[in-house]
Amino acid sequence: MRLLSKISLVFVYLIILAGATVRMTGSGMGCPDWPKCFGYYIPPTNEKDLIFKSNHEYKKGIMILVDNKKFMVAKQNFKSKRNYSPNDWQLFTNHDYVVYNPVHTWIEYINRLVTIIAGIPIILMFIFSFKYQKKKPSVLLFATLTLIGMLFQAWLGKTVVDSNLAPYKITIHMLMALLIVFFILAIVEKTQNTIKVQIYNSTFHKILIFSIILSILQITLGTQVRQFVDEQIKLIGNERELWLSAPRINFYIHRSLSILVFIVNVYLWYINRKLKLKYAKVNFVILCIFIEILTGIMMYYFEFPILTQPLHLLLASILFGVQIYLLMESRSQKIKMNKTVYNDL
Repeated sequence: MRLLSKISLVFVYLIILAGATVRMTGSGMGCPDWPKCFGYYIPPTNEKDLIFKSNHEYKKGIMILVDNKKFMVAKQNFKSKRNYSPNDWQLFTNHDYVVYNPVHTWIEYINRLVTIIAGIPIILMFIFSFKYQKKKPSVLLFATLTLIGMLFQAWLGKTVVDSNLAPYKITIHMLMALLIVFFILAIVEKTQNTIKVQIYNSTFHKILIFSIILSILQITLGTQVRQFVDEQIKLIGNERELWLSAPRINFYIHRSLSILVFIVNVYLWYINRKLKLKYAKVNFVILCIFIEILTGIMMYYFEFPILTQPLHLLLASILFGVQIYLLMESRSQKIKMNKTVYNDL
């Protein structure tokens, strides 16, 4: 169960990385429909595959590109005649995005493929969780929530595509991924059998909660900044030096808040070291924040070097996960401490 939960966690982070790559490359509409791609389980590799063919077997749902102006969808299974007949097709009306870019299509397709593969360990995790129904019912609860969360995330992915990448839906999509990370980490923590020698400290615990709230706020602001960059790309093209030439206020909040995030977490590191609380993952938190700030500086001052955007988001997600697990460890020590005091009384 613990192994399955760790594999599931890795796949969720791969989904976040793939999604960030989709966003960086502007491939979100690489597949205009969902869950298939242009009506195919394996998408076309060339635009000519989307052009009408005479005497060709078409299956229901297959899409073709007509005059580079509209996508048409096959109404049913049929064999085409010599000339295109509008009666066999209906207009694709989910949105008005009419572009075929093979690179974008395959980046988006790989993103979806990773999500589907991630479903395998999560389903297995859900099945095996019934073994804990009596001993640790919370494991079954979180495994069920993980499965429901993934199904909701898949549905949400469809609505994101249908809405032509509505900004608020992309933000919800990201926050839902973090919630799934929380569910899986809860299983990892509840199925561990190692006796830990950490010490609970109220100040450390409270500041840790505050730091998690800051991380969630930073990730939310980051998705909004990314949306602004997407809008700039549409307006001015690939002139990277102009993307953040006149940013909105949320960019300045996001940048300034990173200083507070750094200070708060360095203070956590200081408390942990001074009081010898033995929360080793605090060191990894500091490393994540350092690299996170570094990638942010590179994006702003060096005109968005390749892969810095996906890495920036992935690190933020990993940081959130590590902080959540630290909070679970701290809470576990608090429960043990309270039990010890109760037994002494």
